Amino acid sequence: MIAVIQRVTSASVTIEGQVKGQINAGFLVLLGITHTDTDEDLEWLAKKIVGLRVFGDADGKMNLDLQTINGNILLISQFTLHASTKKGNRPSFIEAARPEVAIPLYEKMIDRLSHELGHPIQTGEFGADMKVALLNDGPVTIVIDSKNRI
Repeated sequence: MIAVIQRVTSASVTIEGQVKGQINAGFLVLLGITHTDTDEDLEWLAKKIVGLRVFGDADGKMNLDLQTINGNILLISQFTLHASTKKGNRPSFIEAARPEVAIPLYEKMIDRLSHELGHPIQTGEFGADMKVALLNDGPVTIVIDSKNRI
């Protein structure tokens, strides 16, 4: 699993002109799922995301996590994170999980992040054409790959 985590002051996702999810301070998380991802990857990544200490403390140092600032998460599925651009100019998405694998893991991630955070998170819609808007704070953008833990 690959997660691109962006610290935001606000973010929203719109589908067919309707706002599906929106948050104020917190993380916009773009999640890419591959066919070899497991529940173990999901558990590890969810804890890592919620535990990231990248919000400013009283001294302005990145030292606080989401729970401390009462932040939120907007989770967006994004298979293009597993694009391969090794050959030619047209990306290959062969490493992205098929929907029958990705959808259950995406839904479990929603539940796991909500549990870890202590309240429901906001989401996009798997497979939908989404318009994502955000105000990146910092900017702070972190990429975490569950297959690259060491």
